[in-house]
Amino acid sequence: MGAGKSAVGRQLAKALHMSFFDSDDEIELRTGVDIPFIFDKEGEAGFRKREARVIDDLSAKEGIVLATGGGAILDARNRSHLGARGFVVYLYTSVDQQVRRTLKGRQRPMLANGDSREILERLMSVRDPLYREIADLVVETDGRKVKAVAEEILEKM
Repeated sequence: MGAGKSAVGRQLAKALHMSFFDSDDEIELRTGVDIPFIFDKEGEAGFRKREARVIDDLSAKEGIVLATGGGAILDARNRSHLGARGFVVYLYTSVDQQVRRTLKGRQRPMLANGDSREILERLMSVRDPLYREIADLVVETDGRKVKAVAEEILEKM
């Protein structure tokens, strides 16, 4: 969360002359409502089911750049689809940086009920090993501009 997945993904897609998809945007497009609404009505479990269907669909496409929601990695099917069907880049961002980047902007249902730092630390402890398990490339994003992160990914691909 707050790693710059969408911004970096758009930059990569442009440089690679590929289509860009964001799984969260696709869920909103398919449902006609925003993610906080889905969390409110269906809870995280309902959202994760929708997310898994979207990631299955999108990861089957050829020649795209896909940015997933931060929690997509929790589902073993998502990890399998992403790892088997594409080149996976983990944009590692420290909790300090995540706290700064998530203070404003989009509503984030996972941060709605509690101390952001505590929640982000808990999420990181679970998600980081899963990201590293399937990542073909890990890129640190702290203090870096989107363009520099995208250029590093292009260089190392």
